[in-house]
Amino acid sequence: MGKQWYQRRVRVVRGDFDLNSNLPEQKVVTVGQFKIGLIHGHQIVPWGDHDAIAAVCRQLDVDVMVSGHTHKLEAYQQDNKFYINPGSVTGAYSPIERNPVPAFILMDIQASTLVIYVYSLPPEGEMEVKKIEFKKGEKGE
Repeated sequence: MGKQWYQRRVRVVRGDFDLNSNLPEQKVVTVGQFKIGLIHGHQIVPWGDHDAIAAVCRQLDVDVMVSGHTHKLEAYQQDNKFYINPGSVTGAYSPIERNPVPAFILMDIQASTLVIYVYSLPPEGEMEVKKIEFKKGEKGE
């Protein structure tokens, strides 16, 4: 498969520790009917602020906004947009989330429906999997 496979399928943006990097600060990718915005999240002030993330979502003109930095797992719908923070797969400490739960998200897009599967490992030690569905064009909470 080689490097060409990686370049076609993996999208990366610059994080706060990616010094001297040529990686972009933000990226927009289109998958099916969805425009997806990607940022690390250290650019959001205050970190993790929903209104500030929504402003970036509007600036990028995307349907789905993926951000991070806080290590806090979140997935929510607002103003007909969907917001995802996958958290931290290792459960790494952050000043925002003192007891982060290890988590990751898998995304599946079929036509105008986006489904995310949220995998998390709470302190009790039993893996949890939640399914969240977002349909393009539906009003959110």
